[in-house]
Amino acid sequence: MDKIIHATAGDGSIKMAVVTARETVQRAREIHGCSPTASAALGRALCAASLLGESMKEDNASLTIRINGGGPIGSVVAVSDSAGFVRGYVEDPTVELPLRPDGKLNVGGAVGRDGMLTVSRDLGLREPYIGSTELVSGEIAEDLTAYLLESEQVPSACALGVLVDTDRSIKAAGGFIVQLMPGAPEEDIEALEENIFMMDQLTTVLSEDGPEELFRQVLRGFSYHIVGESEVGYRCYCSRERVEEALTCIDGAELEEMIRDAEPIRVSCQFCDAAYSFSPDDLRGILAAKRNGEKI
Repeated sequence: MDKIIHATAGDGSIKMAVVTARETVQRAREIHGCSPTASAALGRALCAASLLGESMKEDNASLTIRINGGGPIGSVVAVSDSAGFVRGYVEDPTVELPLRPDGKLNVGGAVGRDGMLTVSRDLGLREPYIGSTELVSGEIAEDLTAYLLESEQVPSACALGVLVDTDRSIKAAGGFIVQLMPGAPEEDIEALEENIFMMDQLTTVLSEDGPEELFRQVLRGFSYHIVGESEVGYRCYCSRERVEEALTCIDGAELEEMIRDAEPIRVSCQFCDAAYSFSPDDLRGILAAKRNGEKI
């Protein structure tokens, strides 16, 4: 079971959230047929979206992370609801690059660094809140850290990782965000920086020791308390009804042309690859409802 665990330390001046997401990223890999590099890029974005989305208080809120650095993978998109359940995709899931000199997957090379990371929060208001920052490395964790500081003025440290096995399955995936509340002592900041610098590799800790070890290593020297835990996973909200609503937004002349073709149309969800078929008669009904101003 994938989950998010929250802890506080330093008399409440430090907040840390850890997400474990092996099953979530494995599901994404299976849906989209991702290469190892694409699995790592999408998996990191999904972990980040889950951590940020689950922190929202509004029940029906959603959060979208979009990353496009001009690299061969194209856009990376991850969407989370307010419970931390996510869905996402990359434009080209087949992209594969040679390993970096240190033997790690070259996510930064696939994503690129000539572009932006954008976070959109839909809180159910008229307009979503949108913030963005220029990419730092394309490795995603560093880019998210820069976003949190520049766009939301929240001093944070973020780590994200995906470990892909030799058979391309996901062996480990997850991440954490540590945030400092206003007034955090300078010595606490320095201690956290030292702990994070000295900690073991994220995916190694997750695969061999579990998420609790992340708290022990990152918060070493602090008294910390686990304050909450919740289940997360890969979840798509697509349905035939939602696709019908989307089809009503198509220009009437274009719908008429589809009807004249006398062939069913097939619409696939970009997040889960579910396919929905609409016959010419279905399209006539949608066109009639559109013209009458009826809700599908």
